[in-house]
Amino acid sequence: MGLLTGKSQHLEKAAMAPPAGCFTVDRVGRVISSTLPQTFSPQRLRQIAQSVLIAFQSAHQAQLIFNEIQVAFPAMKLTARELRGGAIIFLAPSPPAQFGATNDSSAL
Repeated sequence: MGLLTGKSQHLEKAAMAPPAGCFTVDRVGRVISSTLPQTFSPQRLRQIAQSVLIAFQSAHQAQLIFNEIQVAFPAMKLTARELRGGAIIFLAPSPPAQFGATNDSSAL
């Protein structure tokens, strides 16, 4: 019984942890490859991919030149790089907030 309880707690903790890995998508948002855990929702992958591709396409239409997007969420960091219409998207857990840390936007 103790073995089953310990294993289920470990799985719950893993399910709540922010994902770590990367995935590549083609220009229509189809996932080509992924190093993310299989437990990561395919629907969530598609949502992230579509958002990233729309951002790159919008920048291109506005004649803005950038090849990378970085977004910092409280629990994770997203970095995306354009790949000739597609993208490679990196997801990583954010480091724990430190007491007294300053907000990066205050330096602007």
